[in-house]
Amino acid sequence: MRNDSLLAPFYRCPLVRILLVLVIAVLTGCASTPEIKPQVQTQPPLINYALSLQGTPYRYGKGTPKEGFDCSGFVKHVYGRQGIWLPRTVSEMASALPSVSKYDLRAGDLVFFNTSGRTYSHVGIFICDDKFIHAPSRRTGRVLVSSMNNGYWRKRFVGVRRPRLR
Repeated sequence: MRNDSLLAPFYRCPLVRILLVLVIAVLTGCASTPEIKPQVQTQPPLINYALSLQGTPYRYGKGTPKEGFDCSGFVKHVYGRQGIWLPRTVSEMASALPSVSKYDLRAGDLVFFNTSGRTYSHVGIFICDDKFIHAPSRRTGRVLVSSMNNGYWRKRFVGVRRPRLR
């Protein structure tokens, strides 16, 4: 007895033939590999440099990769590498730079927080989406990327300033 004679009753049924065609179509569709183009997200050089400093130790009052950074020392150093002078302290930065709406955030904008009871007591550099890079504290101990949607930062957010990029 031939094998195809066992399947003969199924081939005669139109519903089975349609299902068989659909199964074959689905299986061959799954076997093909669509071309996936990598999504390259280009960041401004300022952001790339800031990101390269992740892990640098936190050191109060310092502002170099060798010594470590506090928050304003980190921001001042990153901008200084791009040829842009900024004041040294968080409050001086906030006073000297033009305010920007939080709805108009761009990569490189400075984001300010009240972490110690002073309106402007912490600063970081906005990257994209809800992320910013900063030197948070002695407790955290290093430069890192954080989410502005994190409850701690969301409650303490006080504003945005935009240095003039060349």
